[in-house]
Amino acid sequence: MSAPRSPSGEAGPPWRLTAIIGAILIVRLCVAGALPLTEDEAYYRLWSMHPALGYFDHPPMISWWVRVGRALFGDTALGVRLLPCLAAAATSLVVFDLARLAGASSLTAGRAAIWYNATLLVAAGGFLAVPDAPAALFWSLTLWALMRADRGKRANGWWLAAGVAAGLATLSKYSALFLGPGVLCWLLWTPERRAHLRTAGPWIALVAAAALFSLNVAWNAGHHWESFARQFGRVAPKRFAPRFLVEFLITQALLLNPALTAFLLRAVWRRGVEPSHSGATVSLFVISSLPFLAYLAIHSLHDRVQAHWPAPLYTAAALVAAVGAGEGAWRGFRWAPPAVACAAIAALALALGLPPAIESRIPDIALPLRGWPSFARTVEARRTALGAAWVGTSSYGLAAQLADEPGLAAPLLQISERARWQGLTLGPTADLAQPGLVIDLPRRLDAGRLRACFADVRPLPLMPRGAAGERPKLYAAFLVAHPLRDVAAYGCL
Repeated sequence: MSAPRSPSGEAGPPWRLTAIIGAILIVRLCVAGALPLTEDEAYYRLWSMHPALGYFDHPPMISWWVRVGRALFGDTALGVRLLPCLAAAATSLVVFDLARLAGASSLTAGRAAIWYNATLLVAAGGFLAVPDAPAALFWSLTLWALMRADRGKRANGWWLAAGVAAGLATLSKYSALFLGPGVLCWLLWTPERRAHLRTAGPWIALVAAAALFSLNVAWNAGHHWESFARQFGRVAPKRFAPRFLVEFLITQALLLNPALTAFLLRAVWRRGVEPSHSGATVSLFVISSLPFLAYLAIHSLHDRVQAHWPAPLYTAAALVAAVGAGEGAWRGFRWAPPAVACAAIAALALALGLPPAIESRIPDIALPLRGWPSFARTVEARRTALGAAWVGTSSYGLAAQLADEPGLAAPLLQISERARWQGLTLGPTADLAQPGLVIDLPRRLDAGRLRACFADVRPLPLMPRGAAGERPKLYAAFLVAHPLRDVAAYGCL
């Protein structure tokens, strides 16, 4: 069936692909509304209640997205996750058009869009309200606008669009700052593209991106450069630990999807950045990814690379792999990436739907989502029994998660990282003149550290989180009183 034509003359997404992406979106929306928020999502929900141009951890885009979703669908899990779900669908369509702009057939472009959803990170986490969702979308839109600018039609307008998309990407996550060096490397790659640097287009894009990013720069300047110090402080090496490089490579091979990783490595190895037999040029996607990949590799030589950090590169990876899969003897295995993704999702659904056996030694991957309403009620019952006036935590995630549960009526206070809460609120102010119940994971909390901040520290029995019949997550608990310092202002631990 021939695909419909867009006004610019390229083939639009065929109806089968649109139906598949729509079906995936419906499933994501259902999952998004059914599952409770993770700790980070609960934290970003609090951000959305206090709009700003920056926050302690990240630029502000995810906060804005959550605020829009909550305005449309209420203060619910679906409201929080609405725009990230829509963004995953939009990114899939962008991947399709990117492949078409690169010269791939509609079949190959459709495969790229499906394979993007088959990456395990997107398949399992494409509904989560995290900064990676807007970062991946705007990163992809930047490449999409660049491809159109490279075609020469209304070039300055497309360069402006690329700059705006790149600026929005930097307001989503600081890793988007690697887009600039990546695009510059692509422009320098061939004489034809070096000629772009003698036109106004790239400089228009640079000015547009810098203007948008300056909003967050201004916020940092007025807040002691908090998020810059926190994120860019990770760059400085503190040790040499190459084991993290091995961990990074293995983790990404799995999260990208082992079958898709095989196609990707084969495509890059056999065809480099210009797979001529496919009729598509993928130089932009490979070359623009190199600066960020290089940073991640260098970072992994001294510290752990979090599994989701490379998420904006998954669009390029899926596209290059799909283009390469059109060639050679491996064509018969193009069903493998979606099959692996479906098997992984089925296993994840089983883990979420069936409580683990008490004696099982298999890690419960669903435990971060389990038992929060009952745990909040347990905390409230113990607080009331002890006569504590407030509840404290040592981690922002636990504080935000408890703030999202109606079962807890007491004021909340994260007793560490007080700078994180400037401009934010967890509800009523905690009265530190009264005793408080402090809880968190045992690895984060102990009596010795609390005694540096409170004159009275009384250890309490561990508190479990999880449904009956499940292996619980255990939390340390302490009754504290008579602070030795202004904990609300300067924190503890």
